[in-house]
Amino acid sequence: MITVIAGTNRKDSMTLKVATLYHRLLSAKYDNVQLLNLEGKAVWERGDEMKQMEQDMLIPSEKFVLVMPEYNGSFPGILKLMMDNSDIRKVWWYKKAMLVGVADGRAGNLRGLDHMTNILHYLRMHILYNKIPISRINEEIGENGEVLKPTTLQAIETQIDEFLKF
Repeated sequence: MITVIAGTNRKDSMTLKVATLYHRLLSAKYDNVQLLNLEGKAVWERGDEMKQMEQDMLIPSEKFVLVMPEYNGSFPGILKLMMDNSDIRKVWWYKKAMLVGVADGRAGNLRGLDHMTNILHYLRMHILYNKIPISRINEEIGENGEVLKPTTLQAIETQIDEFLKF
């Protein structure tokens, strides 16, 4: 199972549009793909909702796609809270991850991708080397989640193909 995680709880986010795009493209090539939207999820504590999400989505996943917006030069705290409140051995250890950065600026959350890479290495995860920072997101992804530039779509499709072989 592959789980695509929209790494923010912000309502109507571009991150969710990008995560939905990845979910759609992955689902066309792989049978068991799910989307985890953190909006409205109680992940700030290890309560019943977090435990249920862990059992249903996180533990069964073999691979994760983390789509992360830039928040103050890194990624959202809600994503880190979700990770911190999970059973790290069951959820993360020795699994695989692909990282996608999202930003309105010019760097596509490069610092956040680096921060997350370090955290995932600590969690004994294997990270696909091809990390995509999507810069100037409003020029790359349209209101309905469509990719506006063919070169961006090609880069995403290449990353997905590499992840499926990874």
